[in-house]
Amino acid sequence: MPVTPTYPGVYIEEIPSGVRTITGVSTSIAAFVGWARKGPVDRAQRVLSWQDFERHYGGLDRQSLLGYAVNHFFANGGQDGYIIRVVARAPDPSPALAASVTLGGILTLTAKNPGAWANQYGIVIRARTDDPTRFRLAVVLFETPTTEVVVESFENLSMAQIDRRFVKTLIDTESSIINATVIGAPAAPPPDTGSPSPALTGGNDGTILEPNTVGFESAIDPTSVTAPVRLLDHVDLFNLLCIPGETTPAVLSQLQGYCRSRRAFLIADCAENATLASLQTGPDSALTGADSINAAFYFPWVHAPDPLQENRRRAYPPCGFAAGIYARTDSSRGVWKAPAGVDASLTGVTGVAVPLTDREHGTLNPIAINCIRRFPVYGTVVWGSRTLNGNDERASEWKYVPVRRLALFIEESLYRGTKWVVFEPNDEPLWAQIRLNIGAFLHSLFRQGAFQGQTPREAYFVKCDKETTTQTDINLGIVNIVVGFAPLKPAEFVIIKIQQIAGQIQT
Repeated sequence: MPVTPTYPGVYIEEIPSGVRTITGVSTSIAAFVGWARKGPVDRAQRVLSWQDFERHYGGLDRQSLLGYAVNHFFANGGQDGYIIRVVARAPDPSPALAASVTLGGILTLTAKNPGAWANQYGIVIRARTDDPTRFRLAVVLFETPTTEVVVESFENLSMAQIDRRFVKTLIDTESSIINATVIGAPAAPPPDTGSPSPALTGGNDGTILEPNTVGFESAIDPTSVTAPVRLLDHVDLFNLLCIPGETTPAVLSQLQGYCRSRRAFLIADCAENATLASLQTGPDSALTGADSINAAFYFPWVHAPDPLQENRRRAYPPCGFAAGIYARTDSSRGVWKAPAGVDASLTGVTGVAVPLTDREHGTLNPIAINCIRRFPVYGTVVWGSRTLNGNDERASEWKYVPVRRLALFIEESLYRGTKWVVFEPNDEPLWAQIRLNIGAFLHSLFRQGAFQGQTPREAYFVKCDKETTTQTDINLGIVNIVVGFAPLKPAEFVIIKIQQIAGQIQT
């Protein structure tokens, strides 16, 4: 702030530069939705590796495609994701239930989330010999009917609610396996448990929800505020949405709209039994509406070994592989590079369910179907990069995946990076700051090769002045910022022209 001179001498005053750096957001945080045998059902759980998924959700399970898709994502370059576990609930005739055990009639311990997984855990109670009001509680895993392994242990617990080691408070906040409920107002802890330890019982997986079924579709219906997929509302940022194996057009159409509202991108699977003939008319019309600019469609399913079946070959939906390729390409080249081509080779695959020739592929590419091909030298690669709005007949400006995703990246980055503008004085000094900061952000992208053009003037522009913001706008508290950029378009077709050179006669 300005200094107030009171004595003769030199005064130092620091002047703000007006520079506020805009940082680019992440572009390949993937959200996966599906059934798993364990894991939280009340939130979207972040996982940063396959080991994270195994720890929270139990790893692979042949009853569900979710674990396989997440594994394919991390194996192909994914680094960050969210998981939403979908389980059947009442009024389903077979709802998922949480296992529990009651000790001494005064303490009930219940698994933190439903499923049969908790039935393999037990509880050990041991009172302290020097202070019988306190006790030790251990959670054990039954590796065999006679072998118990301690996985969690809590010391000096008390049944008194006013105690700082109150059993319910400590267990609920620190245990990753159980919650505690105290029954009544007991004066003493539960009695010591014998051997074998009391087991949690009653855990049930309920109905195994699969894609393309009524129960599963209601779980991923974004129009319902209670649908599990809406747990993503509480996630600050995700970029990619994968529902492994879900192919119902009406459901995918709704998910497209949800992705557009969140500036995210849907990776849609074809049906497992899809063929060249069944796709000749293109994706279902429900998938090609206005929101299709935020989605891409992949064909066919991919063959890969199944670790749960002695690595025998099995067909998997392509979304997990594609999401991993998106992440790998973003990391190595940038979001403006198409996640396709010879560098987009799939890891851990043996082939595709429907091999395609160039001519066959040529009938699908113009109608916005991204094909996965197998080539002798490069292996199995993603060989298409169009959005579901990319049919040639539409001539859409959002025809290509990298163009749309670059726009989403810029939108989200500017949305987050310009919040400082709110409530600032709306006049030329503010407009100049806006032009400076957004221009610096776009120039950094230009230097990385994100735009067309040899000069910044050809690549992008930022307008924020009295032409974009009129006096009426100012009176209404509005500042208008216009940002334009020249996106790179992928070289989808390479045409080489060859001719003979006639011998030249020297004269």
